[in-house]
Amino acid sequence: MNSRLQILFSRRSVRKYAEGPVSDELVRDMLEAAMAAPSAVCKDPWRFVVIKDRALLTEIAAGLPNGGFLRDAPVGIIVCGDIEAAHDRQLSYLLQDCSAAIENLLLAADALGLGACWLGIHPRAERIEHVRKIIRLPENIIPVSAIAVGRPDHKPEPRTRYDSKKVYCNGWERKASTQRAANRC
Repeated sequence: MNSRLQILFSRRSVRKYAEGPVSDELVRDMLEAAMAAPSAVCKDPWRFVVIKDRALLTEIAAGLPNGGFLRDAPVGIIVCGDIEAAHDRQLSYLLQDCSAAIENLLLAADALGLGACWLGIHPRAERIEHVRKIIRLPENIIPVSAIAVGRPDHKPEPRTRYDSKKVYCNGWERKASTQRAANRC
């Protein structure tokens, strides 16, 4: 792993949190990082609902399979997109823009000594409606994901998931057959 990319390799999904709050200042820092993401034609369709209320986090977690850890997180951030603000009002651009913001938010959490985990909401209609109802979202606002944030219970080791079998050079049919060939692309 290239040490200059350590922030990318150290970002891991954290699902267990130590006791203690996450300050409003740290939440703002993560949101600033999220909003520094690129977006199609600089439309910035992302919207963020920050939740610290334990009852709300528990209610949201109840409708998100594999989302029980959201219930235990000090902060939940629902990342949404405004379809009216998205480039050409296209869902695909909205999802790409929100995903870039989500990744920035996750990297910022790690850089700030926090742990975070991304829970998918979109495209599951039942999850979208569940979250929409609880936090009273208007129809033009689409919940894309929930991010659980807190102080990590433990720090997973950095890792790479590089796989040369997933690298193609100069087109699909020119698959890199070895690690060495992949490094020449």
